[in-house]
Amino acid sequence: MIDYKALIKEMMGKKRFIHSCNVADMCVKLAKQYGEDTEKAFTAGILHDIRKEADFGDMKLEMLSSGYYIDPVELDTRGTWHGIAAAYYIKNTLGIEDNDILNAVRFHTVGRARMSKLEKIVYLGDLVSEERDYPDVEKFRSYALKDLDFAMFRSIKWSIESLMEKGCRVPLSTMEAYNYYIEFDKKK
Repeated sequence: MIDYKALIKEMMGKKRFIHSCNVADMCVKLAKQYGEDTEKAFTAGILHDIRKEADFGDMKLEMLSSGYYIDPVELDTRGTWHGIAAAYYIKNTLGIEDNDILNAVRFHTVGRARMSKLEKIVYLGDLVSEERDYPDVEKFRSYALKDLDFAMFRSIKWSIESLMEKGCRVPLSTMEAYNYYIEFDKKK
């Protein structure tokens, strides 16, 4: 078995490495909480940002070769490329064929409707990992540890609001996630 921690340590800076380890730890914690496979959660969590520091040219080529549908907004937003490129990389370079892991990595930045339990765990694990210190992170950690679907609704809503405040466009899959997870809003 490949030592993914050692692998990513060579591929990224110290800050990103610490973040990836923290995400993996949070994913394992959430997997235990919700009865998901902890090994898959660790693998997806540790590898989610494996292409984050890659050359943009390489990242774009991997993204375009991935076979995933790429929303025009994602194509125009470099910050979303690494998730798609990472899914391609871990499948084609590391030989990971598990679609749940691949989708968890691919959608960890934008989300989507009807995410698997593992996909939600990785999305939220990235949002609330230990080193995160943005306002309201404790609130989002609490949501993630109590109810995955409600946590998804709140985090997707927050993400869309943040993008709108910055004047950014919102990927279609993110809007579809909002429309899907709004059903889990506890205020209804």
